[in-house]
Amino acid sequence: MKPFYITTPIYYINAAPHIGHAYTTIAADVLARTLRLQGRPVHLLTGTDEHGLKIEKAASAAKLSPREYADGVSAKFRELWKALDVLPDDFIRTTEPRHEETVRRAFAAMIESGDIYKGRYSGFYCVSDETFWTEKETLSGPGGGKLCPNPDCKRPLERVEEESYFFRLSTYGGKLLSHYESHPEFLAPSSRSSEMKNFVKAGLQDISVSRTKVRWGLPVPGDEAHTVYVWFDALLNYLAAAESKDASLWPPDVHVVGKEIYRFHAVVWPAMLMALGRELPGKVFAHGWWTVEGEKMSKSKGNFVDPLAVTGEFGVDAFRFFLFREMPFGQDGDFSLASMKRRYNADLANDLGNLVNRGCDMAARYLGGAIPEALPDGPLLDRAKFMAAGAAASAAIERLEFGAALHDLWTAIGGLNGWLNEKAPWTVAKTDPPKAAAVISELLWALRAIGCWIAPFMPGTSARIHERIGVPKAPWPRTPDEARPVSAGAVKKGEPLFPRKA
Repeated sequence: MKPFYITTPIYYINAAPHIGHAYTTIAADVLARTLRLQGRPVHLLTGTDEHGLKIEKAASAAKLSPREYADGVSAKFRELWKALDVLPDDFIRTTEPRHEETVRRAFAAMIESGDIYKGRYSGFYCVSDETFWTEKETLSGPGGGKLCPNPDCKRPLERVEEESYFFRLSTYGGKLLSHYESHPEFLAPSSRSSEMKNFVKAGLQDISVSRTKVRWGLPVPGDEAHTVYVWFDALLNYLAAAESKDASLWPPDVHVVGKEIYRFHAVVWPAMLMALGRELPGKVFAHGWWTVEGEKMSKSKGNFVDPLAVTGEFGVDAFRFFLFREMPFGQDGDFSLASMKRRYNADLANDLGNLVNRGCDMAARYLGGAIPEALPDGPLLDRAKFMAAGAAASAAIERLEFGAALHDLWTAIGGLNGWLNEKAPWTVAKTDPPKAAAVISELLWALRAIGCWIAPFMPGTSARIHERIGVPKAPWPRTPDEARPVSAGAVKKGEPLFPRKA
């Protein structure tokens, strides 16, 4: 069975890791964990993009060689994924031999096929974004200068005129539109597909794919006066990683990217693959941006959210949960510590944490700390309705609708809290201890399922719930029998899973 191949972008190392990087990669990790729980083979790729003029300049400013600079920053990304409980199957760097060899082969193959040709470039270049812009695309600046049209940049552009290699992107417009039409799932979410289709319909231009004034990059095969343009270089990481690990991985099932790089992944990348005669990915999904307190994140404002600072205050699982509970995946959202605290106290401390604490406390008091291996006769809870929440959440995650999945799960958690209040086993125990014990046993069974279902979002919390209720974790449960423990240990009282924040 072909592994389900999930990729995130390889992150450009000129920027410190921030909430945007965390958002993309945790989303991919949630999907990967869900599929693994269902017994499906998965391969999750991430990595770092390490070539280009910005890296040259940043390394020089730090009095380091480009390689020394890249080594240090790439290590920070690895450390971040470990700290955020992200489990990639592969981490690729564009300075690795396996990647460089793939880029050289691809570039040479496209020169031979005529898809890449030598010409002369005249236009504008943004050093910060490593992006070429035509005069028509630029913004007017002071003194007749030109500014980068990226709304998060708007820095002065350099006028560039030099010999360059070009990729014949213009010849692939019709093929791209045909692919979009025959594979409607390719551009996702659907709200972004019209933008890409209209961009292609407006006419594509050939794009420059080499530079002569950038030394920190891969030399063009057979013409070392040129280095491969960083974006052309970076996109080939997905192919390099697959070819170096397992040929059966190809093609990727889904690329998860931010909307700011959607055009590269939805237009340029598939055209490159067409030129190479390779099968296209199944889906390219672009999520939205995070603002901070209503403002865009930017270096000048100094308002980038450091994931490690947030997790230091609220915990890793709470941060992972918040990212997908707060807004639908694919849309823009706003981050604030106040909204983080509200979600933490309401959803985690009150709803989930309180439910687990009540269940464990009552099991210790009324069941002697033991959980029965069999479910009570005659379900006290509507088990079919309850299990449907897990099925709905699983399906939503596979559609990358993470917010919808958490909505389904928290509806089930809210329903359990309401059901427990209605059954009131603490009161029933005074007159009918066996009935009270049955209610508590049913609750513990439900908590085991909840512990499984939240694992992709909150793996640490999932493990703590299963440890507290004395049952082993299990694959994603789809039926009451699958959620029933095959062996049981002692139920443990303990500190609240999520102590309330004042």
